[in-house]
Amino acid sequence: MTEARYPLDARLRLLVVEDDDNDFLLLVAALGRQGLNVACERVEDADAMAAALAAGGWDAVISDHHLPRFSSTEALQVLRDSGQVLPFLIVSGAIGEDVAVEAMRQGADDYLIKGRLARLGPALTNALRAARTRRDSLAAQQALRDSEARLRELSAHLQSVVEEERRAIAREVHDEIGGTLTALRFDLAWIGRHGGATIAHRVEQALETLTLAQKATQDIVRDLRPPVLDAGIVAAIEWQLAQFHRRSGVVTRLHTNTDRIALSDAVAITVYRTLQEALTNVAKHAQASTVAVDMVLSDAELSLEIHDDGRGIAQTDLDKPQSFGLRGLTERARAVGGWLEVSRSASGATLLLTVPVLPDPAPGASA
Repeated sequence: MTEARYPLDARLRLLVVEDDDNDFLLLVAALGRQGLNVACERVEDADAMAAALAAGGWDAVISDHHLPRFSSTEALQVLRDSGQVLPFLIVSGAIGEDVAVEAMRQGADDYLIKGRLARLGPALTNALRAARTRRDSLAAQQALRDSEARLRELSAHLQSVVEEERRAIAREVHDEIGGTLTALRFDLAWIGRHGGATIAHRVEQALETLTLAQKATQDIVRDLRPPVLDAGIVAAIEWQLAQFHRRSGVVTRLHTNTDRIALSDAVAITVYRTLQEALTNVAKHAQASTVAVDMVLSDAELSLEIHDDGRGIAQTDLDKPQSFGLRGLTERARAVGGWLEVSRSASGATLLLTVPVLPDPAPGASA
C-alpha cells in the first residue's frame, strides 16, 4: 500500500452526498490512491442525509452540487441544522465560480471539479484541521459562556447574601444599639434632674453627644436597610430624591404614572439601589444641575429612567476595571430578570432600569 501522504490518527468516516454510484466509487478510489484510510457511505437526499448525521460518528461530508432531488446548498443547510461541526467539501462536475464563492461564504470548506481530484486529499486534510480548530473555538466559547453564567449566578447569590446581612445588621443596630442609647438618654435625664448645677451642665453636654450618636445610628440603619421602603417604592424614591436635593442642591424631578407598585423585596431593593448609585455618580462626576426621574409601570414591567444634564458618561468610563458600581447594578438587574442600559447624549447621561413586576400584590411585597 502506498504510504499515506496526509496521515491521520484513525480511519475517516465520510458521508458522501452523491446520486451516481460510479462517481462515488471514483471518489473513494481517489482518496485511497492518495493514501487516506476512509470508510464512505453514500446518500442521495435530505432525509437520508439527516438520518445518517443523526446516527453520528462522521468526520466529514463531501457533496455533489447538482442532484435530481438535492443540492450542495441544501446539504450544507442539513449539516448546519444537525448542529455538528464537520468539514464540508463540494465535488461537482458543473459549478460556476459565483456559486462556489457563495457556497464558501455559507460555510463550505472547499470545492473541487470531478475528474480533477488530485488535491482531494490535501483539501480534505486541511478541512479536517480547520473543523477541529472551529470545534475547539466553539468549545472555548461555550466554556466562557458557562463561566460567565456561573459568575452571574455567584454575583446574584452574593448580592442576595449582602442584602440579607444588611437587613440583619440593621435590625441588630436598631434593636440593640438604638435601644441601649434610648435607655442611656433616660438615665442621663434622671441624673440631670437629681444632680446639682455642675452635674446638670455635664449631663446636657452628654445628651448632645448622645443625640449625635443616635443620629449616626439612624443613618447607619437607613443605609443598611432603608425603612422608607416599607412605605412603598414610590415613597422611597421621593424620599431619596428629596435627601439628594438637600445634600447637593441639585434640582430633582419625579414623574410616575402610578402611586402603588407591587414589587418583591428583591426587585424593590434593586430599584432603590440603582437610584442610589446613579445619584452618587451624579454627585461625584456629572456636574449636573438637574436630575429627572421617570418611573413608568406598563405591561407588567417597571421602567426607571434617570437622566441628568451633566457632562455625561463616556464608554471609557464604563470600561474602566474599577467601574464596579454600574457592573454591580447590571448584575442586580439580571438577578431579578431585568436589564440596565446607560447612554450618553449632548444633554447629559441617562440610566434606564427595566424590571418585571408582580401581577398582584404578594405577601412581603413592597407597594
